Amino acid sequence: MRLRNIPGSREMIAENEWCIQEPEAQQGCWNQHFKNNNPIHIEIGMGKGQFLMALAERNPNINYIGIEKYSSVLLRALQKMEEHPLENLLFIRMDAENITSVFAPEEVSRIYLNFSDPWPKDRHAKRRLTSKEFFSRYHQILAAKGRVEFKTDNETLFNFSLKQIALAQWNLDACTRDLHHDTDLNVDNIMTEYEERFSAMGNPILKLIASR
Repeated sequence: MRLRNIPGSREMIAENEWCIQEPEAQQGCWNQHFKNNNPIHIEIGMGKGQFLMALAERNPNINYIGIEKYSSVLLRALQKMEEHPLENLLFIRMDAENITSVFAPEEVSRIYLNFSDPWPKDRHAKRRLTSKEFFSRYHQILAAKGRVEFKTDNETLFNFSLKQIALAQWNLDACTRDLHHDTDLNVDNIMTEYEERFSAMGNPILKLIASR
């Protein structure tokens, strides 16, 4: 479920210092923008930013970029940044299909996908962020030892994702169907807004880690 449209949200985002207005111009130059050579981690579909802001605060030596296509949702994250600025975190409002025009080959060290839109209709399968089409895009921008981390409570989407990893000829490095009771994968886990909600409802959280 998405937030309802907030009138003027796009205008407010356009004026915000933490949201990059022309991300294509930064392709291959993100470290220059952050003014350091730290690894770059991105979250696609970062929602209100709870997960990414917690990561950025915990890991000051990593640069984080949150990608969100819904202005009203992104605005909530930017409002949080106004209250608690973080030098190693930036945001982009864009559709994830365009990530290869925003990041250069091997520019990204890690990609987080959290509770992504399942696009339940078969004709929309290519839009799922764990489709083989998206894994092809990730292949282009990930560093040699980079990885994708995916969390969801949707078992159908999770099963689809496992099949797509094989079709994309990626490696499945780790997998659990009950993250919060997994003694290894749950170490240092940061919960998203959706994760807190679904977990409170008793839904098991599923997670996988994949690499090229």
